[in-house]
Amino acid sequence: MTTDATPRTRTGSPPAADRAPGMDGHRPDPYARPTLLRLTLVELRKLADTRAGYWLLITIALASAVIVAVMLFTAPDPDQRFENFFALAQIPMGILLPILGILLVTSEFSQRTLLTTFALVPQRHRVVLAKVGAGVVAALLSVLTSLATAALGTVLAGLTGDGGAWSTDASALVGAAVFQVVNVALGIAFGLLFQNTPLAIVLSLVLPIAWSTLGAMIERLHRAAEWLDTGLTTAALVEPPNPGDLDGGQWARLGVSVTVWVVLPLVAGLVRTVRREVS
Repeated sequence: MTTDATPRTRTGSPPAADRAPGMDGHRPDPYARPTLLRLTLVELRKLADTRAGYWLLITIALASAVIVAVMLFTAPDPDQRFENFFALAQIPMGILLPILGILLVTSEFSQRTLLTTFALVPQRHRVVLAKVGAGVVAALLSVLTSLATAALGTVLAGLTGDGGAWSTDASALVGAAVFQVVNVALGIAFGLLFQNTPLAIVLSLVLPIAWSTLGAMIERLHRAAEWLDTGLTTAALVEPPNPGDLDGGQWARLGVSVTVWVVLPLVAGLVRTVRREVS
């Protein structure tokens, strides 16, 4: 009895286990690194995964509705306009969004999930970019939420009184978007720099307020405060009568203050995160 050792050529379709689901016949690489978009979506999901993040998101949405409700009961009818509702709704969101940005970063350290995150995505700067992208998306969604609540308040003002004017400008929408993106980026920067939730929250609230107070009290700091006080440089983005309509000098002062309070801490925090020993 002899055995045919001639190699045989497989004909027909390969077995189901060998066939890839794609049309090109190639099995996708399971070790391919995730895209930045996918990482950003993961970071957005993390915002609601923790109890603190979940309730903070609800609080941000409710804050806008509370401001509109207070205006409906207390403001004179002529002031119950869409632009006023929308502008005032930005204030509580601007206070809470930095905390959201901090939690987006520091929750990784407090819950000890950072080791898993960096094991799955060794390129740490991509994780940071995804967190920044998630923060920007959250800021823009907050603007849309305030738009909805302001519109509802305008409708109610028109039904219950002499208010309900809808006049506004596209610059107000741009100004609100820039205002909230700056706020959430400030929180992310402080979170990366200090990598501790209580410390980052306290300093993100205390340091800008302390600088604003000193700038207002000390005459020699008035000029510097015009360029370095984010409370002053971002106010024109949301304050009536022309929110978001900044001239060249205002944009320059905004750029300088954002560089000092956001960009520099963000870069320093990125360097610290990349070099940090994770255990």
